[in-house]
Amino acid sequence: MSRRSPLLPMLLAALVTAAAVGQLGAGVARAHVTESAIEDYADYVPQQRCRPKAKPGTKALGRWIVRTQGGGSGGISRSCKYGGTSEHKEGRAFDWTLDATRKKDRRTATGFLRLVRATDKAGNSDARARRMGIMYVIWNDHMYSAWDGFEREPYLASSCPSKRKCSKSARHRNHMHISLSRPGGRGRTSWYDGRLD
Repeated sequence: MSRRSPLLPMLLAALVTAAAVGQLGAGVARAHVTESAIEDYADYVPQQRCRPKAKPGTKALGRWIVRTQGGGSGGISRSCKYGGTSEHKEGRAFDWTLDATRKKDRRTATGFLRLVRATDKAGNSDARARRMGIMYVIWNDHMYSAWDGFEREPYLASSCPSKRKCSKSARHRNHMHISLSRPGGRGRTSWYDGRLD
């Protein structure tokens, strides 16, 4: 008759418990990485100083849009010598070249707006726009702002007395303007995880 040490069952129970806790911890860590919290709708934070160097998030989003949606790059930065307030002067606005007179480009713009405004599996409305840090979009005489839930509203530039006396550029009919929040411009919102150089 062999004698079993009373420590052996206690040691085995401790090992099983440690393994279970380790698996639980790993599951929690994986869940955190794959299901990061979504950002709230961005508030309006206009350009306050002139630092036009393109921010990393703005560059990453611009490249992604052109690569996956089509159209062209109309640039990010704007010189400080031009008057007026613009997030281009803080490197956190991207102009996506599309032509509102072309049916194909209108479809492309509509598809992009649907994509970023779609509700995700967790029920978050405007999920990609929020994760990208989009503050507002101006396209084809309309504005879509985060602080208004990206609802479509008529837009007329303050420099334009009327649509008829306004250029295609000021009416945003030859490009879509996308302004980002400061965290979005810096690439510090959840969409940019793993996307920055």
